[in-house]
Amino acid sequence: MLLAELEIWHSRPIAPTRRVALGRRLLPLAPAPGFGGLLLGAIVASHIVDLDPEVVPELSVLLDDLQAGRRIAQPRLRHRLQVDHIGLAKSTHRLLGSGDELEFHLKAEGSPATQVLGAAYAAGRIDRAHRAATMDVLRRAMRWRGDVDATLVAHLSGAIGVRARSAGAFAHPELWARNVLGFTDGDAPARREVQRRFRSLLRDAHPDAGGAHAHAAQRIAELTEARDILLD
Repeated sequence: MLLAELEIWHSRPIAPTRRVALGRRLLPLAPAPGFGGLLLGAIVASHIVDLDPEVVPELSVLLDDLQAGRRIAQPRLRHRLQVDHIGLAKSTHRLLGSGDELEFHLKAEGSPATQVLGAAYAAGRIDRAHRAATMDVLRRAMRWRGDVDATLVAHLSGAIGVRARSAGAFAHPELWARNVLGFTDGDAPARREVQRRFRSLLRDAHPDAGGAHAHAAQRIAELTEARDILLD
């Protein structure tokens, strides 16, 4: 299932000019940073290590200017932003949900600068209510050195455990947590009831109590994360 998508249009490798433009944007942002924020962060994280170190400070300034809604003088990172896509090539980046797992599909055809700029300019067009949180995700992405996987999700969002890989837990954490602990009505359960239900289900999940060994660790992790969400 498609959770977020960004098209970045950019100059072809043999072109004498350096241009970048935005295409299709599907960037849901709630609850913050949302799947859209994760995708933008992943684009930056996967290309920052290959970005010319001389332009990295300029990228930080650009994020500040975009967050504040200032007029953006061109060029930035040696590339000019344009509106049309004439003569440009396209890179398409997606965040997919496969079952309940999160998967990044980043297909870059342009330079690292065009990909990072595309993510930055897309974040700059986000409404003010969500823009600051999204820019914070991009700043965290600039510090990332590692694979684009669940550990990156945890780094960008602050999610841990199950939420770092689960689409359902990330998109609707409280609803997911209530379902995991078996609270099916719409009312938020009391803290005492959450603790009681957690201990009961934890005993059932433990292999010593007859729980399936193959799934015990995952089930215990889910129960623990669900409890922590509802008690937060």
